[in-house]
Amino acid sequence: MELSESPGGPGTPDNSARRCASGRQYELRRGDALAVVTELAAGLRLYSRGGTQLTESYGDAEIPPGAAGITLAPWANRVEDGVWYLDGRKQQLDITEVPRNNASHGLLRNASYGLVDESAFSVTLEAAIFPQHGYPFLLRHRVRYELAADLGLAVRQTLINDSGERAPFVLGSHPYLRLGEVPSGELTVTVGARTRLVTDGRLIPRSTEPVGGDFDLRGGRQAAGLEIDSAYTDLEFDGGVACHTLRAPDGRSVSLWQDGSCGYVHVFVTTKYPGRALAVAIEPMTGPANAFNSGEGLRWLAPGEQFSMNWGISASLAV
Repeated sequence: MELSESPGGPGTPDNSARRCASGRQYELRRGDALAVVTELAAGLRLYSRGGTQLTESYGDAEIPPGAAGITLAPWANRVEDGVWYLDGRKQQLDITEVPRNNASHGLLRNASYGLVDESAFSVTLEAAIFPQHGYPFLLRHRVRYELAADLGLAVRQTLINDSGERAPFVLGSHPYLRLGEVPSGELTVTVGARTRLVTDGRLIPRSTEPVGGDFDLRGGRQAAGLEIDSAYTDLEFDGGVACHTLRAPDGRSVSLWQDGSCGYVHVFVTTKYPGRALAVAIEPMTGPANAFNSGEGLRWLAPGEQFSMNWGISASLAV
């Protein structure tokens, strides 16, 4: 991975020397923690602790492969055929997943986010979702990244409805976790969820079922050999937080946590991430794929209303 050094200080975007395909790069530092946030899609390009890389990343000349680290609004995952109905009127979204004929990952995947505020420890970015065919609403998606005092990374995504009518939405994010140079296939994946969504060949949910077999990750399963591209719900919350963990054989671990605003998590294990034999995405979401049609997990924002989801990444690196 090529990640050039920024001539600016912590929290400073480089507008001159760095010309990245993902736009301005905002570097946050606290102690031995480093987070790199991108102008493109308000994405998390890198999170590390003590030099141990905790997320998958990509080079300066690349856009996020496999949607790595991007934030998702006003829907996460897919809308079948890009079609849904608003008060009985057909809405046709652009098809962005052509092989499966779906509208995928919202409307801001290729959008530039503007700076709202920044410090050495945090940055807040925002982008507008303008009315368009298939989604006739005006909203703002605001994303705040913060390196907390305990050196964990906390993320808050807020959707604001500037329209004169209520608007449907699902929020989400698409980070891939890793643990330094440990091959991801050697990591044990643990996800505290009791129900999974069963999909068809186009990855559109058709039913739900209790977790079982390789899809039951509550006791932990080695990532190698897993073939999972599935959403889960009925999460196990402890103190208002659900936590999903990748653990190395030496006991070190990295975890993604999400609060009660996110009732779903999508687990994606892939052999197609560039430069990696295996990569694991753990994606917090407020609703699953095709929520605009199924209604599952779908929320509506009244005019002037806003909604926030909270998630983050923590690690235990002592051996």
